[in-house]
Parts: sequence; structure tokens; C-alpha cells
Amino acid sequence: MQHLLNLLAAIALLVWGTHLVRAGILQVFGANLRQIISHGVRTRLTAMLSGLGVTALVQSSTATALIVSSFVGKGLMGLSAALAVMLGADIGTSVMAVVFSLDLSWLSPLLIFLGVVLFISRQDSNAGRFGRTMIGLGLMLLSLRLITETTTTLTQSEVIRSLLEALSSDLMLEITLGAALAVLSYSSLATVLLTATLAGSGGIPLEVALGLVVGANLGSGILAVLTTLKSSIATRQVPLGNLVFKLIGVCLMAPLIGVWLQYAVPHIDDRIAQVVLFHLAFNLATVLVCIGLCGSVARLVQRLLPDEESTESPLLRPLHLDASALATPSLAISAAAREALHQADVVETMLRGLLAVIQNNDQRLAHELQELDDTVDSLHSAIKYYMTRISRAELDADESKRWTDIMDFTINMEQIADVIERVLQDVEDKKIRRGLQFSEAGMQEIRAMHTMLVANMQLAMSVFLNGNVRDARRLLEEKARFRDLERQYAASHLQRLSNQTPRSMETSSLHIDLISDLRRVNSMLCAVAYPVLEPTGVLAPTRLRKKKVAERKAASAAETRAGSGLPAAPDAALPPAASGDAPPTAAPRTSESADAPPPAPKAEGGNGAR
Repeated sequence: MQHLLNLLAAIALLVWGTHLVRAGILQVFGANLRQIISHGVRTRLTAMLSGLGVTALVQSSTATALIVSSFVGKGLMGLSAALAVMLGADIGTSVMAVVFSLDLSWLSPLLIFLGVVLFISRQDSNAGRFGRTMIGLGLMLLSLRLITETTTTLTQSEVIRSLLEALSSDLMLEITLGAALAVLSYSSLATVLLTATLAGSGGIPLEVALGLVVGANLGSGILAVLTTLKSSIATRQVPLGNLVFKLIGVCLMAPLIGVWLQYAVPHIDDRIAQVVLFHLAFNLATVLVCIGLCGSVARLVQRLLPDEESTESPLLRPLHLDASALATPSLAISAAAREALHQADVVETMLRGLLAVIQNNDQRLAHELQELDDTVDSLHSAIKYYMTRISRAELDADESKRWTDIMDFTINMEQIADVIERVLQDVEDKKIRRGLQFSEAGMQEIRAMHTMLVANMQLAMSVFLNGNVRDARRLLEEKARFRDLERQYAASHLQRLSNQTPRSMETSSLHIDLISDLRRVNSMLCAVAYPVLEPTGVLAPTRLRKKKVAERKAASAAETRAGSGLPAAPDAALPPAASGDAPPTAAPRTSESADAPPPAPKAEGGNGAR
């Protein structure tokens, strides 16, 4: 019983080591791996080679399948090219099985020692993550040695020998068992290595091991299908096509097990090598037969899983929140940033449509734009939920800052959409339903502010995406220009009221509210510049900071007067803090900075600025 438990523990250690290596490689090189795949699909050959290289690093064709499936789901890659990538991924897995079959047990202690030192000393850096990968590699090599030692002891039991003899009686049973092991262990590589080690130690007959290898290959295809069951149709097409290739490989190689035993085995001395080289031969034969069938299999899969005919616009649903990227926080951060820009695109659609509603009294368009506010809210909720699923402990300092910036940006976009929705409602209530029009001069002012606001919206999105300091400075300069423009237009409106311009008098309340709300939207857009400029130290001091400096100077002057015997300055000449009044409380900075303008003058008959 003890030996059986030792074997199960060693198998668990092998599976866990494989998981550590896969997770570590994805976290360190995840973005680069996706770039390799996305740029290597020009031809079927390059697509296959990119899949081979990526899977050799990740050591999991299932992980590669998830990445490629997400590309197809987003329309970034054709199904035929994705299937070629998966053929290369299967060769990558078999190559790594050959590498691990070599006697590398001497390397295990060194990898574990160095990996633990790196991981403990620099957990939140790429060096620490690479250390965890080294720990995984060391555990895999250690587990293979433990499996060899344990199975050597177990095979001396008569009960175990009887069970193994029963296995060798049915090829279909061996294939089924191999597939089940690959699915349960979440790794065909671990299953093949386990099978090779058991065969090498005499734990199972060679013909049984080859049947299990065929089943493990089939199991990896089934695993990818099961993993993407709840995904979109386009995402599920890649694993299904890969499973078709696996079935072709099983039909091709299962009858050739006897041929391998008769002609190849006599030329290979090591039993472990006999198993892993058969695994490599399985995938090479599958590639040679199927590389020319990628287009045909793609068409077959599209008939079996036809694309959904969705009437919903892609604008209205999340496009970039890839669940498979959550295992790699750096990739997940990039996905969330792209989705935040998608949310900003919806807000920009609302902002651009606002002017058409104001000019044309288009009530139908106003309702459509107000409904987009619900889309912005749902996108904000989706991004927020996705961001909370990212492991903050695995983010470095720059990624943590980016996490915060994305959350702030999406909150600002959601608030801007709320302001635009309220403006649309006011326009509908106070202008469209009453059949009113702004004066010609007033409409020109609104158009000018709107044009500037759309330009600032695009600039803010650029600053969020690129973090360019020069653009961030331009954005703050635009904030000051916009504030001055609001004051100028508020004064012009009051002048028209004093001249008793009829249209200005009829729409006075709405006009003042509108230019004030546009200024608020602009202030929230300009808030994107603060995270970029704060580290550079170029932000100008706010009035609040200037006021505190004046208070300190006044208090220092009072102490000097008292020390020199001069009469103290009267309380009225001192700021409140110096005269004993409570000092002003500094409010936290929001999108409305401390240099916000005073409220616009209240017009006659109107309810003033908000």
C-alpha cells in the first residue's frame, strides 16, 4: 500500500511540476508568445513552426490551443491557419517528451535550489517567476526518478502483474485509459512521460505503453474541446478541428503499433526512448498527412459548428476580456486595457451623436444614445469583474500602476456617459419637446466646444494607450483653454440676454447647463493626464498648495514679529489658519482639479450652472 501511495504522489508531483512550468512560462513570456503566434501565420509552414516553438516552451498543446482559439474567436486569425498552428503544437509536445526522457536526474536538485532562491528573493519580478519555472522543471525530473524507483518495487507484486496482463489484452482499452489519464492530469506530456517511465522500469509491457501513448494523444484533443465548451462558437472550432486531426492520427498509427514493435524497436536499446520516439512518430505522421487537409477540415468544422448569426452589434459586448489570459497577469492587463478603449469608443459614439441631437432636435437618436449608457455600464462592470480576477500578487510595480490606471479610466468613462445621458434628457425635455432652438451665436459656441471636446477625447484615449508625456501636457493645456472658453461663452450668453435676444432668453437655462456639463466632461477626460505626469514632477502646484505655502509664510512672519518684540499683525490680515480658525480641509483630487472655475453667472429666468 505504501508503494502505491508513493507512486500516486510521484505522479501528482509530475502533474504539478508540469503546471508550474506552463504557468511560469506564460507569465514571463506570455505577451511574446502571442506575438510569435500572431505573426507566424502567413503560411501553413510558418504557422506550424510557430506552434512548435511556443508549445516547446509552454509544454502544453492545450495552453497553445486556448491562445489560438482566442485569436480565432476575435477574428484575428483564420481557422485554417490556427489548425496548422495546432499541428506544430503537437510536435512541440512530443519533442519535449524526448528531452525529458533523457537521464537528467542530476539536474533536478540544482534546478530546485536555484528556483527556490530566485522565487523567494524576487517573487514579484520576472526573475522570481522564472525561478518558479525552474522549480517546476526540477520537480518534473525528480518525479520521473521517483516513478522509476516505485514501479520497480511494485512490479514484484503478483497482483500488479495480473492487472498488467489484463491490460495487454485490448488495444481499445489501452487507448481509452490513455485518453482518460491525459484528461484527468490536464497534460498529455505528463501522461506520455509517466507511460514511458513505467515501461522503462518494467512496470507495463511495451505494447501496452504504445497503446497508452496513442490514447494520450487523443486525450489532449478531447481536453481542449472540454476546456472551451462554454466559449463562443468561433473559439470552439479550433479544438474541434484539432480533435479531428487526433482521430486521423489514431486511425493511422494504432494499426502500426505492431510495425513499430517489429522494425523500430530492435534498433532502439532504451525502452523509454522506444515509447517517446513512437510518440514523436505519431505526431510527425499526423502532420505529414493532415498539413494539406487544414482547409478541408476547417470547412468541415464550420459545417459542424456554424458561426452564430448574431444581430447584436459587436460594439455592445465585451470583445477583449479573454478568460484564458487570466493565468498570465501581464496578458490579462493588456486585454483589460483594450476593453477599456472599447468602452471609450462607445462613449465617443455618444459624445459625437450629442451634437446631432442638439442641432436637429432628433428625439429618436437621443433615445438610441441614452441606451448606449447601459452598454457603457455593462462594459464597466465586465472590466471591473475581470480586473478583480487578476492576481495582484503576481503583478510587478509597473503592472500594478497600470491596473490602477485602467480602473480609474473606466470609472471616468462611465461617469462621462452618465453626464452625456443626463444632457440628452435635458435637451429632450427643455428643447425638443418644446420645439425651441438655440440662437445662431449660441449654436456656434456649442459647436466649437463640442469640436474641441471630441478632439480632447481622442487625445485622452491616446494618452491612456501610449502614456506619452508630451500628449499628457497638451491635454492639461487643453483643459485650461476649455475652462477659459466656458467663461467666455457664459459672458457672451449674458450679453445676449441683456440685449433681449428671444432665442437666448428661451433657452438660457439649458445653454448655461450645457456648456457647464461639457466643461465637466472635459475635466474628466483631462484626468487621464495626471497618472502620466505625476511621476515626472511637471504638474503645476494647485491653488490649495499655494494657499498652504502662504499660510506657512504668514505663521513664520508672526513668530518673527513676536520674537523681535514687534506688534503682531491683526488677525484680519492673516489667513484663517493663522488667526485661529480651522484650516481648510484638502479634498481628494478628482477629475475636477483644484483650479476649477467658479460657477457661471446665473442668468435671468434660468436656474444657472450646475
